[in-house]
Amino acid sequence: MSDYDHKNFRHTPNKGLFATKILDRAIKANMASLTGGITPAGVSTVIYEWLAHLAMSPGKQLELAQEMVYKSEYLLRHARQFNQGLESAPCIEADSHDSRFKGKAWSRWPYNLFYQSFLLQQEWWENASTNVDGLSKSTENVVSFIGRQMLDRWSPSNFPWLNPEVIDATLEQGGMNFVRGWENFCEDRERRMTGCPPVGSEDFKVGENLATTPGKVIYSNHLIELIQYTPTTEKVYAEPVLIVPAWIMKYYILDLTPEKSLVRYLLDQGHTVFMVSWRNVTSDDRELGMGSYRRLGPKAALDVVATILPDRKIHAVGYCLGGTLLTIQAATMARDNDHRLASLTLLAAQTDFTEAGELSLFITESEVDYLESMMQERGYLDGFQMAGAFQLLRTNDLIYSRVVREYMLGKRQKMNALMAWNADVTRMPYLMHSQYLRRLYLNNDLATGRYIVGDRPIAISDIDAPIFSVATSSDHVAPWRSVYKIHLLTDADEVTFLLTSGGHNAGIVSEPGHPRRTYQVETRQERASYIDPDTWQRSMPKQQGSWWPVWQTWLVERSSKEQIAPPAMGGEEYSPLTDAPGTYVLQK
Repeated sequence: MSDYDHKNFRHTPNKGLFATKILDRAIKANMASLTGGITPAGVSTVIYEWLAHLAMSPGKQLELAQEMVYKSEYLLRHARQFNQGLESAPCIEADSHDSRFKGKAWSRWPYNLFYQSFLLQQEWWENASTNVDGLSKSTENVVSFIGRQMLDRWSPSNFPWLNPEVIDATLEQGGMNFVRGWENFCEDRERRMTGCPPVGSEDFKVGENLATTPGKVIYSNHLIELIQYTPTTEKVYAEPVLIVPAWIMKYYILDLTPEKSLVRYLLDQGHTVFMVSWRNVTSDDRELGMGSYRRLGPKAALDVVATILPDRKIHAVGYCLGGTLLTIQAATMARDNDHRLASLTLLAAQTDFTEAGELSLFITESEVDYLESMMQERGYLDGFQMAGAFQLLRTNDLIYSRVVREYMLGKRQKMNALMAWNADVTRMPYLMHSQYLRRLYLNNDLATGRYIVGDRPIAISDIDAPIFSVATSSDHVAPWRSVYKIHLLTDADEVTFLLTSGGHNAGIVSEPGHPRRTYQVETRQERASYIDPDTWQRSMPKQQGSWWPVWQTWLVERSSKEQIAPPAMGGEEYSPLTDAPGTYVLQK
């Protein structure tokens, strides 16, 4: 029952409402532990919508039935020709990025029929889940994604008795591949249960062979430590570089190893470099929101750097979510007539989330509510849950291929520095993650001028500093076409967009000399006409090599010509607290 408010002509909730909310949250939180954080309500709604529209489309049903018959005929014709010893090209080829069936063993009978049948089914499902009358594009994308995940689970490559490479290895090794695979499985299971990092991670230690660039922590607050790195040149450019990484993972992706360190590269070119290192939060930090991350993160770091180097502008750099937050800070500064930025560089960072890739397919009101219930008890989102969400985007590469390699073939993939960093997971506080999903993914407040800082909205169009935006061609976290939308949001006189080969991490860690790296780049001048991303990609020449020198030259061109002596560590205001890499990065 509820009470009726005669004055305001409305019902007021009864006193037991809070208890009922707690009950709902508890049930959803327990369900989330069984469903991997994916809400069954949201998924079932999407599937029902697709089935309902398909049921009302007899023409589409007939088209799918005909296609099934045709594909069956193709497969039978190929099998007959193969049995007769005739040359016969496969009736369907795998996509260029699909390496499951590349081995020569898959060309033998009957394994060639197994994988071609699977690919034909995959193609049929793609047609079944798209171009259904009345079905929205977003629903089509979700249904198609769900279908791909289900089909990937049942790929013939995942079953030892259907995979010729596993069969050959078993015959050659007398089954010892499965013995090693079982040992690998047991070891991995034990490590997961005890919270230990993956096999091989023990060979990589932060401060010893990871994040080794010398420097000092010259400032800290509850959320960040600010590192000032030791200069490597006698003279430096007057304008310092401040890097704000994402707090989803540890900062040292940008200071991985001496030869794969963006920080060391900038130092060697004569730049003064500062780096934000984020705290790994606990349940006590559950009420830290986006506002806290902005104030204690990029705002605090900019204030410290400006105090150490007064009257100098700053080159601000943001990576991934750190770039999004830095954009919020830059727009806030522009609104408040704060012109301390010499430039703004965004590395694989989104500012418009309307087409944020497959990760956004399940970011619905239902899913966010489900995640909030899951996070509320602990007060944070566990790093392993976030890693699992990213793995779901590439199940072939990150899950099933590993199962085949390590548990069926018994081969351990050698750990490298990037893999060790990827296993060094972090947590995200409840309130921040909830606001991030709602304000950016669900409402797209930042791109539409509705994001509130203080008591007023901010607009990216207010940013007048030159912008350098880097996207990676194979990015599943921040798709490059989504990153490209910065062209539509800013009125800055100059926007440089660079598209490099590689994925979200490997494309950014692209040191000079890295093999097979390419990039495309163009600077849009003031009042230039907009070019859509696909036309831009076709028209821009592809260049060989790393993008780092291109960006570094861009920074130099927007810096003072005369170089100066390097500043003292912490200047006059801040005394060094400890050696780099600091203490926050070591938190587990």
